[in-house]
Amino acid sequence: MKHQRIGLVRHGLTDWNAAGRIQGQTDIPLNNRGREQALLLAHRLKDEDYNFDLVISSGLKRAEETATIIAAELGLPLLEPHEGLLERAFGVVEGTTAAEREEKWGADWRSQALGQESDAELRERAAAALEQIAERTRDQNVLIVSHGSWLAQLFISLFGEECSGHIGNLSFTVIERSDAGWKPLLFNCSAHVES
Repeated sequence: MKHQRIGLVRHGLTDWNAAGRIQGQTDIPLNNRGREQALLLAHRLKDEDYNFDLVISSGLKRAEETATIIAAELGLPLLEPHEGLLERAFGVVEGTTAAEREEKWGADWRSQALGQESDAELRERAAAALEQIAERTRDQNVLIVSHGSWLAQLFISLFGEECSGHIGNLSFTVIERSDAGWKPLLFNCSAHVES
């Protein structure tokens, strides 16, 4: 029996990433380096044996553009964006740097009611989106392009706190579904963009 594989990718670099600004659901496009990063991952995938059948992303420009570049390079169909793949809503902190957040709300800004989606809410949404996509594409290997917080909370949901940590731009993870659930085959790898 063939086990379904899902590739999980964080979008490429944006100007807000470079400036250290939280993007959340603010619709920021890739910058030139982000486009280059997407091509680097596509070239890597051409040389590796993951055999993805299709690509899907969130509807935010940075994820859609990353997915479009990869799908075009690999000659894969690109599905309509999935709303469940959107980045965490960060409320009023979107667009701010770490220094600005600390100045406005203090070091514990994450624990304040500033309109942001909670970790628990995001974990539930991310896990549900993964299951919806996996069920819809049951016999296919899918490459999902999403966002840093979304991926981080999905990994915690699937594999526990030991899989928490920073998810870099164009980070690549591969998970496989078996009878026991999802297992990571490759985790948070960004060797293709580190040169």
